[in-house]
Amino acid sequence: MENKIKYFDSVKEDNTEATFNLVKERLDNSGIRKIVIASTTGATASKALNFFKNKGIQLIVIPHQFDFSIADNKFPAELVEELRQAGHLVHFGTMLFHTEKLFGSNVPGTIANFLRCFCEGVKVCYEIVLMASDAGLLKASEKVIAIAGTGKGSDTALVMQAASSRNLRNLKINEILCKPLNEL
Repeated sequence: MENKIKYFDSVKEDNTEATFNLVKERLDNSGIRKIVIASTTGATASKALNFFKNKGIQLIVIPHQFDFSIADNKFPAELVEELRQAGHLVHFGTMLFHTEKLFGSNVPGTIANFLRCFCEGVKVCYEIVLMASDAGLLKASEKVIAIAGTGKGSDTALVMQAASSRNLRNLKINEILCKPLNEL
């Protein structure tokens, strides 16, 4: 099997449409029907809702957990309702690589920093698939496409086999569809 990987030469919000096009192309050539997507403010989720409309795809949107920062959660309640009305899922779960204060261990931070060696989006893709699996929204070994980014928008897409945080070593990257070469 031979597939191409798209490398973005810079990190910018404009990469989102190109990322979505690559994901759509991969979806058209597979049996994958679920996309797990990170969205902090709802902008990326809104774009995905419109882009993947009527394609038989279920979006699983993972915003930041509540109380992640001093500011209130930025994801609009109206968008949560719109996504759910369209048959998609939204999950505000614990961000697993940000639990150092809770458990007093540096293991989550070490894992996060290792994954960031590939790019921020790879770290986020791992995290959101684990979160969706922990919430029972994905079955073990289910193939999904995870979409995340660096800063604003999306620039990373991975075909992954889902696993829960309890079975972390079973979480697999099957394909890299795109990622940035350089980050901020």
